[in-house]
Amino acid sequence: MNQEPLVSYSVENGIALLTLNRPDKRNAMSDAMRAELVDHLQGVRTDRSIRALVLTGSGKGFCAGGDIAGMKTRMEADPATVGFNGWERQQGVHYAASLLLNLPIPTVAAVNGAAAGLGADLALSCDFVIASDYAHFTWAYIARGLIPDGGGMYFLPRRVGLARAKALIFSGRRVNADEALQLGIADQRCSADELLGTARTMADEMSSGSRTAVALTKSIINKSYEMSESQVFAEGSKAQGICYTSEEHRASVQAFLDRMKEAQQ
Repeated sequence: MNQEPLVSYSVENGIALLTLNRPDKRNAMSDAMRAELVDHLQGVRTDRSIRALVLTGSGKGFCAGGDIAGMKTRMEADPATVGFNGWERQQGVHYAASLLLNLPIPTVAAVNGAAAGLGADLALSCDFVIASDYAHFTWAYIARGLIPDGGGMYFLPRRVGLARAKALIFSGRRVNADEALQLGIADQRCSADELLGTARTMADEMSSGSRTAVALTKSIINKSYEMSESQVFAEGSKAQGICYTSEEHRASVQAFLDRMKEAQQ
């Protein structure tokens, strides 16, 4: 019997669509789902025909966080194994977040419903976040006796500032689409019917320029908060040297020179 994929994948006009596909569980992230997500992200990373990625969820939720079944299994495990097994599992969680963060193409999270805990972190791993009317975000890890482990302690302060990030994480309160837009958690808000179309449009706009220049810019700007200005300048110098040799730059300059020549005739 064929089983539905836990993460469905399609490509249209150079834009990949990844859809978390456990609608009955509000797309809670199981180990098996994360493995499928990693496989697809690795494929996207190496496929140069793909110029942008949209990430969304099926059904009523974006991603409800970690899978409760996995938590139950951990509670029942031999205490002597829990620490190392948890550390090992965290390596997988962080690898998936890093893959998404560092894709050399623009990424857009189309948040169609609840983005809770790991789901909220997953959305913020993307370059841009679009929230539907039904979207809401929560970082309720502390209510479960846990810390944000999917990148929230890195991503959220960069979106909303340090004090607001602490308040959202310490309280674990729910943030609706309007407040998410106001705080900077989301970049756009739209109706549920318009969500995927809006996300595709943004993905198309953000990937219309040089793939080489976008990839190099993203690789530097993602680290810029941790770097001095001299480090940013040094990384930028190396990246610009690569851009000078790229096919996109040469074609763009030649097209400009041709237009100038035609205008002078």
